[in-house]
Amino acid sequence: MSRTLTVGFDGSPESRAAAEWAAREANLRGLPLRLVHVWEGVPGPLAEASPLGGKTLQHWSERIPREAAAGLRSRHPGIDITTEQIVGSAFEILPDLVKDSELLVLGSRGLSGIGGFMVGSVSLAVVAHAERPVVLVRAGEQAADEHTTDPTGLPSATTPYRPVVLGLDTESPDETVIDFAFDAAARRRTSVRVVHGWNPPPYYAYRLPADLEYHGELTTRQAEDLAEAVLPWRRKYPAVEVVEESRWGRAANFLMDASREASLVVVGRRVRRSPLGAHIGPVTHAVLHHCTAPVAVVPHE
Repeated sequence: MSRTLTVGFDGSPESRAAAEWAAREANLRGLPLRLVHVWEGVPGPLAEASPLGGKTLQHWSERIPREAAAGLRSRHPGIDITTEQIVGSAFEILPDLVKDSELLVLGSRGLSGIGGFMVGSVSLAVVAHAERPVVLVRAGEQAADEHTTDPTGLPSATTPYRPVVLGLDTESPDETVIDFAFDAAARRRTSVRVVHGWNPPPYYAYRLPADLEYHGELTTRQAEDLAEAVLPWRRKYPAVEVVEESRWGRAANFLMDASREASLVVVGRRVRRSPLGAHIGPVTHAVLHHCTAPVAVVPHE
């Protein structure tokens, strides 16, 4: 099933926030929306022993996505919304959903009192092995959170979108990741804020601390590399305003700060076929856990 936007839905607050975000994204992309409810079911003897009985439990599980879809249709008219219930383990089902979707959207619990995500093991497993983009949305995410405040300083979904933030590695910039961010910005009619964090080469430590001239050369070189990497997309998307930020320090920290004023944060993940080793880089891992805006993880070779 190509050209479909899919949501992993279980009725939880975080999955409901993900479904709302996905409906808005489906409208921007002109795509149908599929709500998939993964139900692990209850073994026969346990189901029959339940006061509700096996058939009643199944009926309630089927109502969850059906009623959610009805609510989405009323709030987002014009979007083709279908539901699907799959019995099985979320660990096994969710990664397969990515294969036949243009985009998979999952919910993640917000950290109480702290801006950021609480990313569960299932979501991390999907992100780590998906070969299509995956977006994580925090519980409580509202449409107004993606937009600038109105003239009185109040949240509003009618004002312009906040920028799309792109985390870019200039040593190995991937066109799939960059294009995803620029396309998202173009659809939102907003800007792209390209964030690049860098550290000096190891031999820099042998330079004098006061060697400001050499530090300036490094800074200029990194800024030039960033500009060169972004230039083709400036040309491809001339209507999209671009802000480039090349800073000395940890890229994850800069992305976390930028996420507070972003409608979407876009990062890449290199596809690794080996079953061994880490499948999520340290920057992407930190962004997933601490950014306050929805995060799109785009896999690339």
